[in-house]
Amino acid sequence: MFSGIIEEFATVTAISRDRENIDLTLTCSFVDELSIDQSVAHNGVCLTVVSINDGQYTVTAMKETLERSNLGLLKVGDKVNVERSMKMNGRLDGHIVQGHVDQTARCTAKEDADGSTYFTFEYPEDKEMALRGYFTVDKGSVTVNGVSLTVCRPTANTFQVAIIPYTMEHTNFRDIEIGTVVNLEFDIIGKYIARLQELQTINH
Repeated sequence: MFSGIIEEFATVTAISRDRENIDLTLTCSFVDELSIDQSVAHNGVCLTVVSINDGQYTVTAMKETLERSNLGLLKVGDKVNVERSMKMNGRLDGHIVQGHVDQTARCTAKEDADGSTYFTFEYPEDKEMALRGYFTVDKGSVTVNGVSLTVCRPTANTFQVAIIPYTMEHTNFRDIEIGTVVNLEFDIIGKYIARLQELQTINH
């Protein structure tokens, strides 16, 4: 489990393909603190460390992950938001993030807000998915590229987030432009409520 509070960037140093999977090799400041089998969120995707060598570590993304996320679009040199799993004896500064990306969205607008920056994201409208909790609500939580954020001005398939200068400087939001594809994880609480309502309907 994660909190959506990004620790830093990791830089992609190598990419290799193994049948339907890809292996991503990255470097960051805490490589020496990692261990094999440890979970690390990459742009919000929980991946397992499979090797560590010469100040770099490697994770594997399987086919389903590549289909649901932007990891397959990464290139050598790209910056990836990384967060190690949350310690259970600490404060939850963001919100409950599973590291299970639901789908991607595309940035459709970026505007200055006199210090902060508003980003608008759009994802395919799917009423069936919405009934299962895949939607946003005003002042609710959403995870974008692993960053825990508060939703503004949601519609059926768009929402805005306001990014403060600190977040812009310390995450790959600084690289997001109109057209950039990002990873989304919708709030797990909303999914549970939607599922409960579905079960109640079935039972009646």
